[in-house]
Amino acid sequence: MPVSVLLVDDEPLVRAGLRAVLEAQPDIEVVGEAADGAAVIPLVRRLRPDVVAMDVRMPLLDGIEATRALLRTVDDPPRIVVVTTFENDEYVYEALRAGADGFLLKRARPAEIVHAVRLIAAGESLLFPASVRQLAAEYGDRGNRAARAVLERAQLTERESEVLRLMARGLSNAEIAAHLVVGTETVKSHVSAVLAKLGARDRTQAVIAAYESGFVAPG
Repeated sequence: MPVSVLLVDDEPLVRAGLRAVLEAQPDIEVVGEAADGAAVIPLVRRLRPDVVAMDVRMPLLDGIEATRALLRTVDDPPRIVVVTTFENDEYVYEALRAGADGFLLKRARPAEIVHAVRLIAAGESLLFPASVRQLAAEYGDRGNRAARAVLERAQLTERESEVLRLMARGLSNAEIAAHLVVGTETVKSHVSAVLAKLGARDRTQAVIAAYESGFVAPG
């Protein structure tokens, strides 16, 4: 089955460009469009996309609030990639903290756009880990007591802690398996345990918690 994508951006030209790039791929299908975050929830409920590509800044409901609302109200929500003009933007970091799975620059090359959608849909690696690390260094609160308390309560094992650090470096499950000299299924079990213990929706939120708690240094 192709990866189904919902495009949400207030600029028609941006939506048209993303649609042209994505629909040129045999394994990706654009199932709908919206011009504002306020339209996301009903469209997601009707179309059930795998991925929502959502502008971070929109006039009525921006990508941050739309992400929060979507994850709060929709069962089994899709993965979310926020689309932004500026890479080093506090709005992007806030969208990731709100639950977005990654971000994509509007000026990205077609191959990068396609790769981002596939990677977000698969959920087995961190999209642009160096950029996430830079955002965490600039906008994250490394003394965040709530994040530190979550890590302390999680009581990660030594191996789970090692897996979280490798996740923060952007390694995929297969790359972590090769690094640790274990099977991929073993890594998947460790990743699932880390996410469950941290109460994280996916590896992006787990990595942000790791940065903000001081468990992993973003620098």
